[in-house]
Amino acid sequence: MTLAARSIEFTLPGDRVAQLPAEKRGQNRDRVRLMVAHRWSVQITHRTFRDLADVLGPGDALVVNVSATLPAAVDAETGDGERIRLHLAGPTGGGLWAVEVRRVTRGGGTSPGPHVEPQTLSLPGGVSITLLAPSPRSPRLWIAAIEGTPDVTEFLADNGKPIRYTPGPTVPIEDYQTVFATTPGSAEMPSAARPFTETLVTDLIARGVAVLPVTLHTGVSSYEERETPGEERYSVPQTTAASLNALRAAGGRIVAVGTTTVRALETVSDTTGVIHPGSGLTDLVVTPAGGVRSVDALITGWHEPRSSHLLLLEAIAGRELLGKVYKSALHEGYLWHEFGDSLLILP
Repeated sequence: MTLAARSIEFTLPGDRVAQLPAEKRGQNRDRVRLMVAHRWSVQITHRTFRDLADVLGPGDALVVNVSATLPAAVDAETGDGERIRLHLAGPTGGGLWAVEVRRVTRGGGTSPGPHVEPQTLSLPGGVSITLLAPSPRSPRLWIAAIEGTPDVTEFLADNGKPIRYTPGPTVPIEDYQTVFATTPGSAEMPSAARPFTETLVTDLIARGVAVLPVTLHTGVSSYEERETPGEERYSVPQTTAASLNALRAAGGRIVAVGTTTVRALETVSDTTGVIHPGSGLTDLVVTPAGGVRSVDALITGWHEPRSSHLLLLEAIAGRELLGKVYKSALHEGYLWHEFGDSLLILP
């Protein structure tokens, strides 16, 4: 399903994409840049992520996604010997998986395609995958059966690579994990939490900031075809829901770390903003029309033009502020993608 609504428009220069993690650019994770934007005053300031401990304090709760990233890209070969790459988006039930067929480009990147018919593909280690039928949810995805391995996660650990779209240097899967990652399942890194370090988390807790977990296992990116995100597995624990409801009743702020966290919380929130525990699959798309009830603030990275994430950001920030922060980010040289800089939207 393609996007029916559009958020702000801009052009992203290629040199604004961070190719390497901060640590490999000569700085700590928590020293990436942080823009702080205030919704009601429409004011912005420029800081570093380490300053988050000075911006948040008692009464605030950070809600973090504890999903760990899988090396979900695996090389495959068709029956006639063509080499392609598959992105395993996630399980769909009944032992089947949603997968995307990709063409490998020069420099290690990938592009959509090639066009394929239902068939069985060869994977490393004698494993095979049968493309059964196109997914009813996305023209880019196939429903597939994987045979020859009892555990797909272990197979990917031995044979997979991190998903990449653009050419660039090879980065190990360890660099695609956040400090909160405990539950493997994401096809792509929930990257808003990447700048956190154990030291920063300790400082935040010492200042009275609560840190509460949810899980949302990400699928593959939707920005290339301007699609809405597909179904993703989520879990909001009872303890997290109860703590957030109590905190908000006391006048505190709920700060979501990442659009994935917002999607999980909005899925289990009722019309009054009360958060309920729950788990399952969510196909919720957060837009300005529907609004956001469960969170007061958001920490996020910088998103591609015309991606569905921008609609979610607009639902929280409003169009005026969102346009202002993206214009400023482009002017000030902020870096995009999972290894880039950060944005904090406050009330």
